[in-house]
Amino acid sequence: MSHYPPLAEALVRDMAARAAADPAAAVAFQGAPGAYSHQAVRELFPHAPALPCAAFEDAIDAVKSGAVARAVIPIENSLHGRVADIHFLLPESGLFITAEHFVRVRHCLLARGRQRALREAISHPQALGQCRLRLRDWGIAPSAFFDTAAAAAEVAGSDDAGLGAIASRLAAELYGLTVFAEGIEDADHNTTRFVVLAREAEALADDVPAMTSLNFEVRNVPASLFKALGGFATNGINITKLESYLRDGSFSAAEFYAEIEGRPEAPACTLALEELRFHTKWVRMLGTYARARSRTE
Repeated sequence: MSHYPPLAEALVRDMAARAAADPAAAVAFQGAPGAYSHQAVRELFPHAPALPCAAFEDAIDAVKSGAVARAVIPIENSLHGRVADIHFLLPESGLFITAEHFVRVRHCLLARGRQRALREAISHPQALGQCRLRLRDWGIAPSAFFDTAAAAAEVAGSDDAGLGAIASRLAAELYGLTVFAEGIEDADHNTTRFVVLAREAEALADDVPAMTSLNFEVRNVPASLFKALGGFATNGINITKLESYLRDGSFSAAEFYAEIEGRPEAPACTLALEELRFHTKWVRMLGTYARARSRTE
């Protein structure tokens, strides 16, 4: 916790104690208190103790060890694509995806003093880049910080009247800052998709539209990916995401992360997965969960 500003550290200690007192309900997230991941936890589990973690691995390990019941992890953003390393961490974790959730990222300009006195705003480089035009119009210089919510904590503990932060409204509430403007991002579609991870899969009602996440490794032969995915086309299964990545420095064969509409036990999906397994080295099912947003909009 030592890398957080003092105000954030104090909150982390308090939140960690609350989570330790009720691990069966606690939910882990990565980042400082007030991060957008923290906001996602509040929206999904409003009454659960939230445990801030320094890294994604720490949040995942908290679930694996039983210190918390779940973790809420960002998987992709509408502006920046997939979150780095998450596709390695998910299959290696041994956990199951049990839900998805979308958070509209609305950046706020936060400070202790007056807006017209601000000359510098600190935040994560991605957040600063997303607010570049607005900051330039205001004549406020951007300055990189390692975390949006931690930037808010830094400003709250600073005596510099000219220093502000770009972070969430939740961060403003936690650290006692004034929100001078909200929704200052240059793109109005800035949205992050989160998934919920747990040690056990959760059953879904039959009438709930479902998504299934999986990963697999193709064989190193011509047309292997075409053949592996052919069963989804012939059985009418929509693949909503397909991303490749290389592991262990090998360029011989790619692993893929995929998401499909439906559940594995449905007849058409079962046939498609049988064909996938026939043409790949292995297939790992990562979870089936309720679809939070239509992919056809």
